[in-house]
Amino acid sequence: MSSLDKKLVHSRIALPRRRLTTPLARIALLLLALVFSALLFFGDFSNPADSTTYAICSHGSNIYIVDTLNSRTSCILVVDSFISDTGDLDAIQRRRTSTVPLRVRYIPDGAMIVPGISESHAHIMHYGLYRQIPLEMGRNISETVSFVENYIVSNPDIYNNMSKVIEGWGWDHTAWPESRFPTAADLDASIVIRGRSVMLRSKDGHGTWVSGRVLQDIRPLPHTIEGGVIVRDKKGQPAGVFLDNAQELLPVPILTEEDYERRFSTTVRNALANGLTSIHDAKLDFRQLDFFKRKAAAGKLPIRLYGMTNYDEGEEYWGNITKPQILSDDRRFSARSVKIVGDGSMRTGGAALYEPYTNNPTTNGFMRVSEATINRVIPLFLRDGWQVNVHAIGDRANGIVLDALESAFEDVNVAARRPRLEHAQIMAKADIKRAGKIGVIASVQPTHVIDDMWYAEEHIGPERIKGLYAFRSLLNSGARITLGSDFPVETMNPLAGFYAAITRVSLDGNSPHGPGGWFPEQRLTRLEALRGMTIDPAYASFTESVLGSLEPGKRADFVVLSQNIMTVPVSEIMNTKFLATVIDGIAVHGEI
Repeated sequence: MSSLDKKLVHSRIALPRRRLTTPLARIALLLLALVFSALLFFGDFSNPADSTTYAICSHGSNIYIVDTLNSRTSCILVVDSFISDTGDLDAIQRRRTSTVPLRVRYIPDGAMIVPGISESHAHIMHYGLYRQIPLEMGRNISETVSFVENYIVSNPDIYNNMSKVIEGWGWDHTAWPESRFPTAADLDASIVIRGRSVMLRSKDGHGTWVSGRVLQDIRPLPHTIEGGVIVRDKKGQPAGVFLDNAQELLPVPILTEEDYERRFSTTVRNALANGLTSIHDAKLDFRQLDFFKRKAAAGKLPIRLYGMTNYDEGEEYWGNITKPQILSDDRRFSARSVKIVGDGSMRTGGAALYEPYTNNPTTNGFMRVSEATINRVIPLFLRDGWQVNVHAIGDRANGIVLDALESAFEDVNVAARRPRLEHAQIMAKADIKRAGKIGVIASVQPTHVIDDMWYAEEHIGPERIKGLYAFRSLLNSGARITLGSDFPVETMNPLAGFYAAITRVSLDGNSPHGPGGWFPEQRLTRLEALRGMTIDPAYASFTESVLGSLEPGKRADFVVLSQNIMTVPVSEIMNTKFLATVIDGIAVHGEI
């Protein structure tokens, strides 16, 4: 030991020999010792270097691992963004090799931990737009118009700029007493709106309501458009609503980087507060894709994203030019799937059916992408390494997609590409069986069930309705199910989907078939629903090796819920709070 070292040691051991002559000094030293001991035992979560090694435990086995055995445990050990171990605390302590005291946190009594929750079908930028004007709150046309007026008046930069395009999302004409589509005249009746360009998307995204200024700017219009409808008045003139492919006739506002950032931040903030750690964005254009790529490259994605790049009728095939993007280094971003919008929606009569609509025998709905195009491009995308995800609502649309997948068998292992039917709403019995045989993933939205169940039979009759939202039948066929909300079409809260999947009743406990549920034989169990929010969407996005369960070696993504949704009465599920959302071991919402 050097002379300098000896002096330092002597200095350190000599200090305690000084007598503490007052009780106050002795108390102060005792407090300092207690604080120092606490820091050694619990650590300091404000220090980034120490913040990713800790154990989090429950009183009882209220941590659901969601592995193949559906195991539960009392503690998980987090080390450097990963799950390192699971089990009871004593066993974890015995298996540790580190000599550094382990920091331990306990969740509140009655709370539970589940793997990070994935949203399997959503629209990130549209949700940010949706939050601008509360159109979904409109109880009739005039009240909905008043929300647009208030938005304009409360934003001086918009009020003072007559050329600014005003966008919104969320109106639902089926909930209004008028029982009709709104019109441009309804908007232009407002002196605040008149002369402005206003474009408002419907709740389901399949219709856009525009002002007279927009109609004026896009004339002349074709009389018909394949895969869409221009709603017309009694004189045959465009009334102000464009359905499905007809929306492509409307101008597309050019969004700035600030627009993207504002909408993205709004969505992510709400998503993290609702326990979401991953989002599958179900329709990216190339500008949105570039925005997410830039965020990922800069390490500025606060949530995991799985992107579906949109392909439209009439586009040149690009699957052999643009390559699938398979996971960024931090596992925050991947874009290896293509999204094809096959048909319209049942609500607007656009879902493609084998037989005419019961309430409108003049139409079978329509395909937004032709059958010929689907048969041509699906095998090509599969061959070039893409997962193919097709919006298919009507039974005919689902059948056409399954035909195309079967036709690709000779050239590619279709099941290995994990194709997805986005929505898979109305399916014939034979097609449900085919879906399981092919290895299709049904990406479904349970909250649509408790919304559509009130009017569905009027649209498609008592027989076809048996194949609507047939979740149990799909599972029994061998198909996988992954759960989403389609936000902003439905609430972002994943517990609403969990509740709807296991009950098939409205939030007040009712259904057209009574309190036992609407076609209760199609309900999922709580465990199936939990898997549909965690490990199954991980499989559907090729990330099951690193996400979806709390097994050692996987990323430390988990959610702390205020109560155990697997055991509480179903009427209590929606009272559950998200106490914390954790990604890579770090709390991004709440505290641990």
